[in-house]
Amino acid sequence: MPLHWTIDPQQRLATATADGDVTRADIETFHEELRQAGGFGYRKLFDAVRGTFVMDAEDLMALGVRLRASHDEGPIGPLAVVVSDDQFEKAAHVLGMLAAADRKMRVFRELAQARKWLEGLPR
Repeated sequence: MPLHWTIDPQQRLATATADGDVTRADIETFHEELRQAGGFGYRKLFDAVRGTFVMDAEDLMALGVRLRASHDEGPIGPLAVVVSDDQFEKAAHVLGMLAAADRKMRVFRELAQARKWLEGLPR
């Protein structure tokens, strides 16, 4: 599987790392695991530097709808996404679709910066 994650209730942190082609099904599986763990309110770090999102417009729209619907289940924690330079604009655009979310979101080019930003936010 090209997406690996840990969900840490003590740190209230979910970390996902992409390595290879990531599909809509991969994101949906992670999202469901996060839901089952009660982790929607956790801080989230998504490292996609070594990953490539292989989704069409329909997949992205469906994910956007699903992720927005999860906001009905309670507070949503901040999200830091780390991408390579060539994926930066695309990632910013996709996250822009989720901008209606009542949470902090940022796209980074470096993992250390993303971690530092998340560590400075309330748990």
